[in-house]
Amino acid sequence: MKFLNVEIPVKNLPVLDPGFVPLGLFFQAYEKGATQPLCIAVERGGGQIGTWECKVYGTPEMKSADEYYVDRLVKSLLWVKGGFKVYICGDEDVYQTIKAAYAPGGSRAFDCDFMANVYERPFEVEALPYSQKPTAFQKSESVGRHLDGARIGFDAGGSDRKVSAVIDGETIYSEEVVWYPKTISDPNYHYQGILAALHTAAAKILEKGRKVDGIGVSSAGDFIDNRCMVASLFLKVSKEDFDAQVKNIYTRAAEELGRTLGYEIPVVVANDGDVSALAGAMGLKENGIMGIAMGTSEAVGFVDRSGNICGWLNELAFAPVDGQPDAMRDEWSGDIGCGVKYFSQDAVIKLAPRAGIELKGSAPAEKLKEVQALMAEGDERARQVYESIGVYLGHALGQYAMFYDINRTQMMGRVMSGRGGDIILEVAAKVMDEEYPNVRFRPEAPDEMTRRVGQSAAAASLPKRL
Repeated sequence: MKFLNVEIPVKNLPVLDPGFVPLGLFFQAYEKGATQPLCIAVERGGGQIGTWECKVYGTPEMKSADEYYVDRLVKSLLWVKGGFKVYICGDEDVYQTIKAAYAPGGSRAFDCDFMANVYERPFEVEALPYSQKPTAFQKSESVGRHLDGARIGFDAGGSDRKVSAVIDGETIYSEEVVWYPKTISDPNYHYQGILAALHTAAAKILEKGRKVDGIGVSSAGDFIDNRCMVASLFLKVSKEDFDAQVKNIYTRAAEELGRTLGYEIPVVVANDGDVSALAGAMGLKENGIMGIAMGTSEAVGFVDRSGNICGWLNELAFAPVDGQPDAMRDEWSGDIGCGVKYFSQDAVIKLAPRAGIELKGSAPAEKLKEVQALMAEGDERARQVYESIGVYLGHALGQYAMFYDINRTQMMGRVMSGRGGDIILEVAAKVMDEEYPNVRFRPEAPDEMTRRVGQSAAAASLPKRL
């Protein structure tokens, strides 16, 4: 396949999406002929800077390829690591392109505004000579794996909320409640739902004659110092209400429970993707774990080789994986080819009509269940849906390995349920064997031990006891 004057050797394409342009293979093919050094750096809180060394062509005939390559790299790095400032070191033309994209009204205005909100400071793009490129600096921290005492683990998802009561590492109670956080504008709805779950789990702990020693929260969104900076769960909440009532919603609920019980309860809030990776690491007793949950969206987390969380965003739902110009557009970010449309129930819903499946349900979860039911019956059309997602996944994991030092990858979420999930794993492994032979890991489903740990139970391990 030829894309932007770059010949990309592709052996595997999705049967239901033959126009798919695997971005990981594009990066590899493009880089083979580039010679002009370029450094991209992204800066986030605490003086932390991530750097990316690469090369561009710097010729008129490859100008479009240069601009596209750097645009996709910058976007990938921002959603992998996070940052409020981008440095382009070594090419003025590329700098001007990126600066225009991340300006108000530019093609990456969503990304710009998102990062500004997360880090609570204006987003910037700066040019530097290659010789003055920033030095990489990163901090990581140990988090979770505290099993002592009686703990509450709360997991806030887009379709349901889960809570567990865990005593000395053993889950004594767990419940799952359907809720609709993305459609409700009143933040009190979310607050009362969270508080009810905490009270339910606390009651189970008190029945055992124990006190609540900690509350751990796993939630979709980006969190700094337990504060919710951005989260799709609260899409309908106004900015005024978000700032006043949502940023501290989990700590407020924990404090109210503490007042009811008469003592302070330590609380830690973490991104649900990171908690899924932590659950995998705890279950496997290994590190270098990437957890990917394919459900309402794509939730990703990572525990590094030292067993630490790096403080990266890991919001790969917004990281690009497909280069085709008419790729599906994400309604929230406005960009095309991003992970959310390839590794969530949206992917199933997108591909099903292409396979000749007429979906009758109104809600996305209902449509997913229709395809799952067909797959359980051995329907060949449903198989094509899951095989296509497997091709997507194999290519994306090869691409993710560029940015993460991955030992094992745990695939979770409702899209991975049943026979369809098995097909996704099988096809993705084949794609990686044939297209990314130097990448050592292959996707896998959690084993029984990892499943036993579970997301909410892993969340319970987040805080230290007072």
